[in-house]
Amino acid sequence: MSFSIYPHDHRSPASPLAGTLASAAMAGYVLPALAGSWPVGFPRSPAPIWPALRAALGVEDHTATGAGWALTFDDGPHAQGTPAVLDVLAGRGVRATFFLVGEQVLRNPVIPAEIVAAGHEIGLHCHRHRNLLRLAPWQVREDVARAQAAIEDATGISPALYRPPYGVLNATALRLARRAGRRTLLWTHWGRDWEARATPESILARATDGVGEGSILLLHDADDYSAPGSWRRTVLALPRVLDVLAEHGIEAVMP
Repeated sequence: MSFSIYPHDHRSPASPLAGTLASAAMAGYVLPALAGSWPVGFPRSPAPIWPALRAALGVEDHTATGAGWALTFDDGPHAQGTPAVLDVLAGRGVRATFFLVGEQVLRNPVIPAEIVAAGHEIGLHCHRHRNLLRLAPWQVREDVARAQAAIEDATGISPALYRPPYGVLNATALRLARRAGRRTLLWTHWGRDWEARATPESILARATDGVGEGSILLLHDADDYSAPGSWRRTVLALPRVLDVLAEHGIEAVMP
């Protein structure tokens, strides 16, 4: 069995890198296109490959214009964490993108509409938070379809952005995103706020170290897939994160 990582173009890949990626796709997966994170036990490759790899796959990790910075949150909605984050953002006049999990939307069906009403953007994360490298193609298709249905029912919006759990992609997920016209968006900076050992200070340091034009920040407004109560530390860190970015003179934009 084989399939192309180019869903709208079944011609042979035009470059050696694309050929390598196509071979990986035939095996049912592609390497994670993510700086700073890696599945346990998965072999690493030299860092210089990633910009070209992401470009070949159509995966983005900077703002669309390359200017400003964008704030994103994964794993919600959460009954306590998401409203707390929304309160901070409202007080600062900053808009963000929330990548939602379908099963959490079903548990908290009112909050997604509140996110939209507050002027923020909705993205599709998943239905169940699982590493895609462990899923068969039919499982990926089912997961994305269920997440999309849950989000659309709650908000009336079909998300234009997609981010896979853990930032790990496979060929099926890439193909589905392209067919739906969704941008697959990763990130440049993260606070590692899901860790039990994270503190507001460590979140601030990690999220803002080296931030610049085009940066995309990843934080989490939920703790369903991370250390219990981790969202509280994120909420404590968030005002200072916004302060530091303002001090850098970088404009907050949508991704």
